[in-house]
Amino acid sequence: MIFSNHKQAVLSVLIATALGGAVVTDAFAQSSRSSERGNRGGKQAKAEVLFPNATRQEPNAKASAKLGSKLQKLIDTYNDQKFPETRTLADEILANSAANDYDKSLAAQLASQAAYNLDDSAAAKKYLQQVLQLNSLENNGYFQSMLMLAQLQLQDNETDAGLATLDKYFAESKSAKPEELIIKGQALYQAERYPEAIPVLQQAIAGAAEPKDNWNQLLMAAMAEAGQTGEAVKQAEALAAKNPNDKKAQLNLASMYMQADQMDKAGEVMGKLYTAGKLTDEREYKQLYSIYANTEGKEKEVIAVINEGLQKGILKPDYQVYLAQAQAYYYSDPQQTDKAIEAWQNAAPLSKDGETYLNLAKVLYQEGRVPQAKEAARQAKAKGVKNPKDADKIINLK
Repeated sequence: MIFSNHKQAVLSVLIATALGGAVVTDAFAQSSRSSERGNRGGKQAKAEVLFPNATRQEPNAKASAKLGSKLQKLIDTYNDQKFPETRTLADEILANSAANDYDKSLAAQLASQAAYNLDDSAAAKKYLQQVLQLNSLENNGYFQSMLMLAQLQLQDNETDAGLATLDKYFAESKSAKPEELIIKGQALYQAERYPEAIPVLQQAIAGAAEPKDNWNQLLMAAMAEAGQTGEAVKQAEALAAKNPNDKKAQLNLASMYMQADQMDKAGEVMGKLYTAGKLTDEREYKQLYSIYANTEGKEKEVIAVINEGLQKGILKPDYQVYLAQAQAYYYSDPQQTDKAIEAWQNAAPLSKDGETYLNLAKVLYQEGRVPQAKEAARQAKAKGVKNPKDADKIINLK
């Protein structure tokens, strides 16, 4: 990952509570099993407690006997992945005057899942808000609904609302799951609240058995944006040292050295990858020759990387490549002016304006190639330059 454009880091929202398979809601499912097994001495199956440290007092609400058959039909319909029918049945229960708050909470929860599967985010959020307002589900369902609401709000660019919901979620659920903390860290980063994002991301990474590469990348990007470039470099160095054969870790380290304006170190890291034949795509070749171009005395290296990249078809023969090639030839020792002129001649037609043609004209003039210099100056004026008089001076040469 190259950190020159941090805003390319995309908020990767995963809807953790979008259930793909069968769903049971604890209290209703247990009451159903209890009635089935009551005369057989069976034990009620207890749902796993997902939020053992929650501050919320778990309600004792249960499904009403009157709505039992309707709720079972709702669950069966959802489990059969009949999502439009699920919403219809849920809406009927929500409008039923005989339904208690638990009945309505369960209906709203399943309706939110159905709406999400039907790509109706607005409806899903509305149903989830009903779940929270009714406040009757067991902690598992209640907090999963809250987390899903936060994720959908963030997905829909409702950043302030999403972060507020997340704050409430973490405060009340006391969850410290890395995959949930990373959601908040990403959201804070996207909101450009970098100093706040850093400790959240650090907590997520520290709590994960195997933190994902992009989590570490996001932390380094947040540090760089917050002006903590030194800390970002240390983070990158530690990851690279831990994973010496990991190409991504090495590329990240080189990028952070570039951010810190430590071009020698960046070139050393990228040079090792280049020598080992691990640089394979256009972006990597461009990063390497850019590092060399910004390091004094590395013109030969710029030339070698560009020429090899063009020969292998890894680099496209575009304006930036030709311009870097021309400058490297011109400033190399010994100076290779003819090759520099050839590269500028390739670059000039691809430029958005006539400035490259004008530079070419000046070099041609210095080399005593006046007719070619005049033609390049005419091309510069035709394409547009900041100071047309500079071109006219060459055009009017006797």
